[in-house]
Amino acid sequence: MLEKPKAKRRSGCPVSISLEIFGDRWSLLIIRDMMVRGCRTYKQFLEAGEGIATNILAGRLRYLQTAGIITAEPAPTDARQIHYRLTEKGIDLAPVLLELLLWGARHEETGVPCAVMAEMAKNRDYVLTETRRRWKERDPTPLLPKFGTAGVSTSWRKPSNNKDNAA
Repeated sequence: MLEKPKAKRRSGCPVSISLEIFGDRWSLLIIRDMMVRGCRTYKQFLEAGEGIATNILAGRLRYLQTAGIITAEPAPTDARQIHYRLTEKGIDLAPVLLELLLWGARHEETGVPCAVMAEMAKNRDYVLTETRRRWKERDPTPLLPKFGTAGVSTSWRKPSNNKDNAA
């Protein structure tokens, strides 16, 4: 059996290689929707509010599968429906996505309240631990609701053991 030839890279730079794999806007938003919003189905991605075209979504999902970032599997309740899931390689993007989220909120006006971003920045390790726990346990509970939603509350808040940890 012949091995599939590796894609020709522009350079050996890790940043360049990473951007070749997941560096377009739609791929990162799909990964965000899986990681932060708990999206699993094609329909959920379409309804995520970004306005992605159906042909772009289908192509990005295929590409992310080929790159080993996500997998597709039959839904547990209806084998005709496909559920997408991050792979270990995909969930390892959590720190990158968190930093992008915090950077964007710090430097641009966003739909997420400053207090939520400040809490996430203060509790980076906990947010990442909770993200990985939800992934391992297949818990689709969103970390944050859709951005721009009024009355944003988080479902990941770190339990407070004392008044120093209280949010």
